[in-house]
Amino acid sequence: MLEINFHPFQNLETERLFLRRLTKDDADEIFALRSNPEIMQYIPRPLAKSKEEALEHIAMIEDKIVNNTGINWGITLKGNSKVIGIIGIFQIYPENHRAEIGYMIFPDQFGKGYTTEAIKAVLEYGFDQMNLHSIEAIIDPGNIASERVLQKNGFVKEAHILENGLWNGKFFDTVIYSLLRRNFSR
Repeated sequence: MLEINFHPFQNLETERLFLRRLTKDDADEIFALRSNPEIMQYIPRPLAKSKEEALEHIAMIEDKIVNNTGINWGITLKGNSKVIGIIGIFQIYPENHRAEIGYMIFPDQFGKGYTTEAIKAVLEYGFDQMNLHSIEAIIDPGNIASERVLQKNGFVKEAHILENGLWNGKFFDTVIYSLLRRNFSR
């Protein structure tokens, strides 16, 4: 079975980005992300209604890091500590050496390649530091931008599952993309 240990926490760096641990000082940005209907349209979770909910979300992320059950980073541009998005590895299945990746970024940062760059850094961490065999992403089939960014990072479509979730009284489909360590291109 895979041994998961996020201690000490490891910041990640790319050509343009610095991925760091979230703090309570990031509550305004987390609230702005999680309360934005455009960002949350493909994520079956309620919109954040207050800064307190953002602080609770940060606390939940921190708890997962402390307990080695998931890890998230705030995505920042180098030289600027303001969070422009978040990315993480969660739903870890240690017995299968598999985990799920998830991410969100502000709309004014769409189309600049930041999500692709952040995903690559997190994939390196997942395969090299966590020793994962595969990483999956579960997305809404209507989220074409997410599908494209996953394909740019070498993910392949595994399944399109019909009406396997229920949110706000409506059933929805999910699509599973995955990447095996041996197919990861550095």
